[in-house]
Amino acid sequence: MRLTAEQFLERPPKTLPPLTVIFGAEPLGALEASDCFRDLAKKNGYVEREVFTAESGFDWNSLLAASAALSLFASLRFVEIRIPTGKPGKDGSQAIVDYCAQLPDDTVTLLTLPEIDWQGKQTKWFIALESAATMIEATPVERAHLPRWLAGRLARQDQRASGEALDFLADRVEGNLLAAQQEIKKLALLCPPGEITLSVLEESVANVSRFNPFQLVSAIHDGAEKDKAARICRMLNGLNAEGEAPPLILWVLANELRMLMRVRGTTKSGRAPHPGKARELERTARRHTPDSLAKLNLLAAKVDRMIKGLDSNNPWDALFQLACGIAGVRAGLRTWQTSI
Repeated sequence: MRLTAEQFLERPPKTLPPLTVIFGAEPLGALEASDCFRDLAKKNGYVEREVFTAESGFDWNSLLAASAALSLFASLRFVEIRIPTGKPGKDGSQAIVDYCAQLPDDTVTLLTLPEIDWQGKQTKWFIALESAATMIEATPVERAHLPRWLAGRLARQDQRASGEALDFLADRVEGNLLAAQQEIKKLALLCPPGEITLSVLEESVANVSRFNPFQLVSAIHDGAEKDKAARICRMLNGLNAEGEAPPLILWVLANELRMLMRVRGTTKSGRAPHPGKARELERTARRHTPDSLAKLNLLAAKVDRMIKGLDSNNPWDALFQLACGIAGVRAGLRTWQTSI
């Protein structure tokens, strides 16, 4: 069985499965799901707890020995296995496969992992986990779903906000759900139950949004056209303020551009897109002609010269134009410059 962290939190099971795996890219979701699982284990009588943290030099035999041993107090046991790196190594991989093949009696096991890439999901140990465990994935909340997520969090503390106010709040906290949760809890202290107005949010909520270049790519391919240029602008402003290196941003954008050119058949160079990404690339590619992609390729080369100091123009201005161009959005520099 596979669930999202939100699904697990909304409908926690009455009976815990023998093995549960919590993993994913969203720290808040993983943290909350893990805390919820521990509370459920305690309420269901699993009071004898053993924690194994698989760091460098960890002896996997200790885990297998513990699983084979009888409970010291003849009680229900809760075993927690933490793999902070998401890479158990050769011995750990076999130990996980063996553990899944013979889960200990009277025991519930929670295994926590960080985000696992597609290659990691093809390994024998991860496949064994998928076959034996309930998989709970903590996925980032996309911008389109963020207002609804925020509304749900506000509802838990008997508060609500209009659609406009939720959109404003989403812009302030996008990409940083841990800080978003803190801001929501702050609103519970500052405001009484009931509706929170936009003016109150403007005065109370700090701008805690955090972005990385790959989120910028997601915004480029987002099917929603409304305010796309403004969102790209906001992300680049955030990346600039956080000191993100322009060469990395250019590399990410140029990589997307090469894949779009490959989808349109204008080049055979560059790596083939991952199957899961092909659909969004095809959607974005339909906004372009071979000529428009060629012009964007020239712009990317010009940005490279700006970053290297061979062109006196501002590379951040050009990165904004390049990102909007790849997205198929017409946006003059006024959108970018008026936001600085």
